[in-house]
Amino acid sequence: MKITALMKFFKNIKLCPFGTSPAGRQPRSWRRIFIISASITVVTTLTVGAFYFGLNYGKKQPEMVLVQGVSNIEGGIGEKVDFNNFWKTWNIIKSKYVDAGKTNNQDLVYGAISGLFKALDDPNSTFMPPSDAKRFGEDISGEFGGIGAEIGIRNEQLVVIAPLKDTPAEQAGLRSGDKILKIDDKTTNNLTVEEAVKLIRGEKGKTVVLTILRNGWDKSKDIPIVRDVIQIPTLDLETKEGNIAYIHLYNFYENAPFLFYKAAVEVALNKEIKGIILDLRDNPGGYLNGAVNIAGWFFEPGEIVVSEEFRAGTESTQVFKSSGNGFFKNTPIVVLMNQGSASASEILAGALRDNRGIKLIGKHSFGKGTVQEVQNLNDGSIVKITVAHWLLPKGQVIEKNGLAPDYEVDLTDEDIKAEKDPQMDKAMEILKREFSI
Repeated sequence: MKITALMKFFKNIKLCPFGTSPAGRQPRSWRRIFIISASITVVTTLTVGAFYFGLNYGKKQPEMVLVQGVSNIEGGIGEKVDFNNFWKTWNIIKSKYVDAGKTNNQDLVYGAISGLFKALDDPNSTFMPPSDAKRFGEDISGEFGGIGAEIGIRNEQLVVIAPLKDTPAEQAGLRSGDKILKIDDKTTNNLTVEEAVKLIRGEKGKTVVLTILRNGWDKSKDIPIVRDVIQIPTLDLETKEGNIAYIHLYNFYENAPFLFYKAAVEVALNKEIKGIILDLRDNPGGYLNGAVNIAGWFFEPGEIVVSEEFRAGTESTQVFKSSGNGFFKNTPIVVLMNQGSASASEILAGALRDNRGIKLIGKHSFGKGTVQEVQNLNDGSIVKITVAHWLLPKGQVIEKNGLAPDYEVDLTDEDIKAEKDPQMDKAMEILKREFSI
């Protein structure tokens, strides 16, 4: 009802004061009092109503913040998200932060993207600006500067996954599972892997000090390591006792399938070979295709090597099957692994056990079983994001579970100093006992 109509309604009302009949005429003073009261009521009602209307409208339509010089502010896939607070915070930083003149808008954007990934609470999903993306490319190609150790996060603690062969990290005595408490003078609490890598790497010949805590130690130790250009080894082949091929595969990077092919041909040409020890200790993984390719040497074509289980609402699983020649499908084999065996090495070891009953010897593996997809952004940045879980042929989830060995054997610091390898000794024993080699 409009205000004018409402006022007219009250004006036309005829009141009957006490002691008068309905037909009697109201005194002028009563009419004036009533009209004033009614008017106050109407104004009060409209004022209160306008307040609540404005409040509700404000909740539904919050302050719109306009940001100058920013493009592509619309986005989202199937969800409505209010970015108003984000842009309001942006404006607060630009207008009030004491060193706003020194801030770079692109760095703020990179920081915001990094924050998105930190909110996922997944150490394997990360954002890399152009400078970090370049280092990532060096890692995958097999050559970079640093100390030569694969690092990761387990139980919210930065750890050494595996020191690489013949690198400063190995020579300094780092071991798989070592906890990295500090890098030089900076504690590693809440550091991402990428942030830790930045601190560890540096100029060749310069020293970085890692504060390490190892299981069994009473207290941590500072270990100085001199940085160097790292050449990542991939594979070693030797013959043991004349009839056992020992293949030590250090990673599943780009050239792993080709180098394994060369080693396999050499083994195949040696008619004395009766069995294989496949050493995946301190193998931090690499490319999935490398693991599937190499698995093809040990299985009949068409056997499941691993499955990728994607998020709900998308394609549920993708199955990877062996497609090689299966040359070693009937060859006796045992696998060595430890807490530095991760990712693609866990896939190969798990598939060998599930499909052929191959025995795993050593220590419990790391438990890195998720699939990361790498996407390049327009400015040279990289997004590495977890898109699926790996499932072994019998359905076991690798992530955080890892693989328990069939024969658990320790390799202590004392063993290493004495140049003993009880894990290797056990592998030789199993091959000879179970396959009469």
